[in-house]
Amino acid sequence: MSAVAERAVTGVRFTVFGPAQPAGSKTIGRGPAGRVWVREAGRRSAPWRQQVAQVAGEAIGERELLDGPLAATMTFHVARPKKHYGAYGLLSSAPVLPASRPDLLKLARAVEDALTGVVYRDDAQIVEELLEKRYGEPARVEVWVGPAEVRVEKAGREGR
Repeated sequence: MSAVAERAVTGVRFTVFGPAQPAGSKTIGRGPAGRVWVREAGRRSAPWRQQVAQVAGEAIGERELLDGPLAATMTFHVARPKKHYGAYGLLSSAPVLPASRPDLLKLARAVEDALTGVVYRDDAQIVEELLEKRYGEPARVEVWVGPAEVRVEKAGREGR
């Protein structure tokens, strides 16, 4: 697995190669002493989040954490299953888009969590987000995070 990171003029842009892992659901329990614990159900997501954080850290370099309202774009490229191919290449019955697991929002949540404290202070700063899941080789996620544009709706609401 390798990565590509570059400094964007505004914000930060980077690519992390390898199959993205979703942030799993949380398992909550109570120990014998009555203490509550929370565990990540998707245990494979921890190394993935570490890889995302490392590449993002290289991309942002020595700059300070991004501040204020942020926009994010994440495009996840997943490998096609072998059953999509026949003897002469891609089958005409193969779907155009990957409408199967892993869940797009859980993939994005894993990346958002990995960027907390590396690119921005808190993922609550993200006010706009464009997420896509596509078939593509090699498997990877392409990420851009930067300042959000302020839009005033014509309905008269002014960014309340």
